[in-house]
Amino acid sequence: MIRSGPLLPVILSLALAASAGAQGTGFGNAQDIKQPVEVTADTLSVDQKTGKATFSGNVLIGQGAMRLSADSVTVTYAQGDQSRISALHAAGNVTLVSGEDAAEAKAADYDVESGNVVLTGDVLLTQGGNVLSGDKVTVNLTTGTANASGRVRSVLQPGNR
Repeated sequence: MIRSGPLLPVILSLALAASAGAQGTGFGNAQDIKQPVEVTADTLSVDQKTGKATFSGNVLIGQGAMRLSADSVTVTYAQGDQSRISALHAAGNVTLVSGEDAAEAKAADYDVESGNVVLTGDVLLTQGGNVLSGDKVTVNLTTGTANASGRVRSVLQPGNR
């Protein structure tokens, strides 16, 4: 069983909020991270020596209203504590959706301890009408900072006041 934490959803709202200077309310809602995490995949491979579990083929991870899909997801557990996740790597057709918020990338890496998330390869983040794209988006969950690189494009919709 994967023990839930902020996971990837928080990352995306921070990146969009940082680019728009707005308050993100979509990804990572508090009620979602308290929900159970369900994982479905064609195959599961577990290596006790390395502390890794790899889900492959049509991977779908759901938690509350959030959905993460990818060709494969490798979960690395904390050394000596397989109830805690230390890192997550999603590869191939990575898509994350929560309500109107969505993200796409070729790969996503989340280092839980450092709080760093790196989305790479044709990254596209959308939140409502706002869009951020680039080759690489790095978010530090600890500091709340985000950086996008590689021909960055952002479309920001004026807020309704």
